[in-house]
Amino acid sequence: MDGRALVAVRPSERQLAWQEMEFYGFIHFGMNTMTDREWGEGHEDPALFDPAGLDADQWVRALKSAGMTGVILTCKHHDGFCLWPSDVTTHSVASSPWRGGRGDVVAEVADAARRHGLKFGVYLSPWDRTEASYGGGTAYDDFYVAQLTELLTRYGPVFTVWLDGANGEGPNGRRQVYDWDRYYAVVRELQPDAVINVCGPDVRWCGNEAGQTRPDEWSVVPRELQDAERIADRSQQADDGTFARLVRSDDLDLGSRAALAGHEDDLVWYPAEVNTSIRPGWFHHPAEDGAVRSVDELFGIYLKSVGGNSCFLLNVPPARDGLVHDADVAVLEELGRRIEGFRARRVEASATVTSGAPGDVATAWPGRARTPWRPDDADPVPGVTLAFDRSRVVEAVVVGEDITQGQRVEHVVVKGRRAGRWTTLAEANAVGYQRVLTFPPAEADAVRVEITETRDTPVVARVAVIETATS
Repeated sequence: MDGRALVAVRPSERQLAWQEMEFYGFIHFGMNTMTDREWGEGHEDPALFDPAGLDADQWVRALKSAGMTGVILTCKHHDGFCLWPSDVTTHSVASSPWRGGRGDVVAEVADAARRHGLKFGVYLSPWDRTEASYGGGTAYDDFYVAQLTELLTRYGPVFTVWLDGANGEGPNGRRQVYDWDRYYAVVRELQPDAVINVCGPDVRWCGNEAGQTRPDEWSVVPRELQDAERIADRSQQADDGTFARLVRSDDLDLGSRAALAGHEDDLVWYPAEVNTSIRPGWFHHPAEDGAVRSVDELFGIYLKSVGGNSCFLLNVPPARDGLVHDADVAVLEELGRRIEGFRARRVEASATVTSGAPGDVATAWPGRARTPWRPDDADPVPGVTLAFDRSRVVEAVVVGEDITQGQRVEHVVVKGRRAGRWTTLAEANAVGYQRVLTFPPAEADAVRVEITETRDTPVVARVAVIETATS
């Protein structure tokens, strides 16, 4: 297969901006929070919604403390209760006692995000267990588009519209056939910079809700995968706890040359998002206050997702009183410290390359390279060597491609030098936007990153070496 054809597939500007966000939060909050459910039945009494202490700034501060760059709010879940005063239904906060019926959770979260420098995104469930027109074809599409339009025109810039494929029965016992293309057109018209995630053309689901990642994540995949994500039978069908921890073992390889064979003429840039919840459930349940995931587990997911050519979406559900629980806040703060500590341990080094000019690859992380490194086309094994001022004990290497030029690296080897001898520390296949290769702590006075297989001449944006916390 011609590698040049593969690297000709490039991300859009909106996909590039999304990829650079790396880590952002999901807020599942609504009627289910009040009823202690994951999936509501629909038609719940709006009087049940009255989170007296709701503080959107507290939510956003908690997410920001973890190092997140954005927040997505469940503006309406499957039960159909709207967290904003929608013009097309009375089943919303306007019919609740909260804020005297004059409240708007969407506005409060969007405003809080802006105040704290986070981007804002929306989730609008396509399934609605309250709306009478659900299952009625165009009538429900009109209703859904009306609500989508409200969310995309009233609350400022939106970085994502997160769409799942939930597709159960409505009040009349029928299922809706969603007009996805119409929904996408509305997003493109009203928020052209927003990516459409999961059941959408811009960002794909990693395949599980457990935070598991593939050994190698490729951003160039067959176009038919976009259609597969819209198929309802791949989405969650039951309100149970097993799906949230289900790891699909199939489709581990979506983008190697072998996986793309036969699809060469119909490929798309369709990068992955890794999503999971800080708790067993997606909504807050008091019984799970002791089951918040540990910092070690979350940091491990962060390294494998943000360090595995994906973005990391972590759900943090506020409690019934309208506040994120202290247990979640504490873990998020510690996670932020862990991430900052990892970044702070980047070893200062001088860079040499096998050919070409190194640019600023050795100083561009975290951040974007101003001058990526492109070796000579004839360089048989392109490599970057980072030499230190003294011997160090190192535990990870960060490598990133300039994905504006596509995804080119197919195999990379990391070597460390000690007493003049080079030994292999780690290796991987896909790199993409960013790859974090971890390994047992090793002493070295230099590290070399060799690119041994490519689809075309590589273009490297960043290389960084991380020393251990105790070295």
